[in-house]
Amino acid sequence: MRSRYSAFVLKLSDYLLASWHPDTRPADLALDDSPQWVSLQIISSEDSGNRGKVHFRAIHRTENGWGYLEERSDFIRENDRWYYHSGNPEEGILKPGRNEPCPCGSGRKFKVCCL
Repeated sequence: MRSRYSAFVLKLSDYLLASWHPDTRPADLALDDSPQWVSLQIISSEDSGNRGKVHFRAIHRTENGWGYLEERSDFIRENDRWYYHSGNPEEGILKPGRNEPCPCGSGRKFKVCCL
């Protein structure tokens, strides 16, 4: 999951397609309008044999502030390699308070970081 997040940040569509399971992989992947991703939080993960699940939240900047994509993703392992299979994404807007941790992942308070 972390390598796929990095590929989204760097807009490496070839890597994303190669790590996508052939049963659900799209023919192409345009990332030109992709948001500016700033942090990834793995909420939970589990695997059982050749199946795995990852629940994550990825934070991105928007024109007006911050947004997130949260997903519970399914992965399949074939020939000792994990492939993204499918997921149920949810998107939303973040409205951090001045004294909350900054969404960028710096560990600093929002008011002294990206406000």
